[in-house]
Amino acid sequence: MKLGIVKETRAGEKRVAASPNVVSKWVKAGWDVVVERDAGLAANFRDDDFSKAGATIADHADVWAADIVLKVRAPEVAADGSCEADAMREGATLISFLYPAQNEALIGKLAARKINALAMDCVPRISRAQKMDALSSMANISGYRAVTEAANHFGSFFTGQFTAAGKVPPAKVLIIGAGVAGLAALGAAKGLGAIVRAFDVRAAVEDQIKSLGGEFLTVTIKESGDGAGGYAKEMSKEFLEAEYALFREQAKDVNIVITTALIPGKPAPKLWFKDMVELMKPGSVVVDLAAEQGGNCEYTVPGQVVVEKGVTIIGYTDMPSRMANVASDLYGNNLAHFLDEMGGAKGWKIDHENDAVRPALVLEAGEKKWPAPPMKVQAPSGAPAAAAPKPAVAAPVAVKPAAKPAGKSGGHGHGAAPSEPSKTAGMVMAIVGLIAAGGWAYLRWGAGADSLDRSSGLLLQQLSTFILAVFVGWQLIWNVAPALHTPLMSVTNAISGIIVVGGIVSASNFDGNARWVAVAAALFATINIAGGFLVTRRMLAMFRK
Repeated sequence: MKLGIVKETRAGEKRVAASPNVVSKWVKAGWDVVVERDAGLAANFRDDDFSKAGATIADHADVWAADIVLKVRAPEVAADGSCEADAMREGATLISFLYPAQNEALIGKLAARKINALAMDCVPRISRAQKMDALSSMANISGYRAVTEAANHFGSFFTGQFTAAGKVPPAKVLIIGAGVAGLAALGAAKGLGAIVRAFDVRAAVEDQIKSLGGEFLTVTIKESGDGAGGYAKEMSKEFLEAEYALFREQAKDVNIVITTALIPGKPAPKLWFKDMVELMKPGSVVVDLAAEQGGNCEYTVPGQVVVEKGVTIIGYTDMPSRMANVASDLYGNNLAHFLDEMGGAKGWKIDHENDAVRPALVLEAGEKKWPAPPMKVQAPSGAPAAAAPKPAVAAPVAVKPAAKPAGKSGGHGHGAAPSEPSKTAGMVMAIVGLIAAGGWAYLRWGAGADSLDRSSGLLLQQLSTFILAVFVGWQLIWNVAPALHTPLMSVTNAISGIIVVGGIVSASNFDGNARWVAVAAALFATINIAGGFLVTRRMLAMFRK
């Protein structure tokens, strides 16, 4: 099948749908790749780079005639009603950002030509689809770029300075919205030495913010902000009023504000009002990453930088495009995984049962397939069939997490508290310890100093190490949280490998009972390695389809 990578026509857009590195992978996988002339020039990819990767350089019409057309931005619809996608042949496939809820006219144009349309912005935010999540890839770039743009307009250091000429305090940064872009901005600002605070309506992101060195801000009103698909939902009036009061207090203290709040399919919510800007110190900076959807700041002008009341408000709508080279490479990798998920060059098809692809299907042969119906959840084999759930009509309700049971924990599931050792296990360990200690005492004192030959001395040394290893290992593993058992298994596999080598060496060098202790150590370590790999393999299999 022929893949066509077209040149972006939107003003200021520098990205291209794939880098030469990604194109070379497609060619090796059996795709016939055609790249429009000068398509990657703005991203610093020359036509020669694509040619060396195995692609064919062609003119506009030839590329748009491909079986599958790959783009970054949605095709442009001109004022006279003409559309970029008019050059596509009927029945071909378009894969790009489409935003179907906001581009009804474009979807109608594509449907009239019986196009198969798949929207990269509709790839579901599930674990299995992370490698195809182009929104997150671009948001990561936007968050990082927001900090560099703020630094460019901010008239001081991000980190504090102590010099002979005087002291310079560190910049204080407030990030509103701790999604992918917000966390990327937090990491970048913290890396530059700033004091970073982050606000989000979702309490679940508190640990993520703190892990990056940020301070989590919240309000006293308890209300869940977790919405569908990993996004935040709209909050109550009382919550918003408390939130705005918090922002007004922060406005007096912070130097840089980065806003990232978006609601899918709706204009960006206004969160940073004119009076908040007026409370900020002159020279402060606001970077509005929601500018393309209207902006979170009332002073934001999409695509422009304005100065109001001495505060610079950055409303760029092309943050990923300002890092076009890496953005194109990451987006191309997202597309590569997406095409592989659909069968690749040899088995490409639209699979309605694929929960990582079906939500992105907007049109199939011109027929509208968006939004996707809820995916069926298969019950475990042997379990009784559950009745179909009724459509939810009520507003989302915050659910409190279940309280942890007091005392003993009954399971070893992820996130469960470590279980206390059972009495039986304690008795067994005590008996083993007493036997080992008795043998050690006999070898050390019972046999007499004169009869403590080299073989017995080596056995005494090996047995001492064995007793210590048993008790230390038992206490260590038993007190590790069950959620960490799998990564711990991977680490202990490496340690067990060293034990196996040591046991083999000892068995070949020692005589008598010391040799058998070494053989036993090598045997037990081998069992541990085999079991560790089996457990790890089973866990990895859970994440495969």
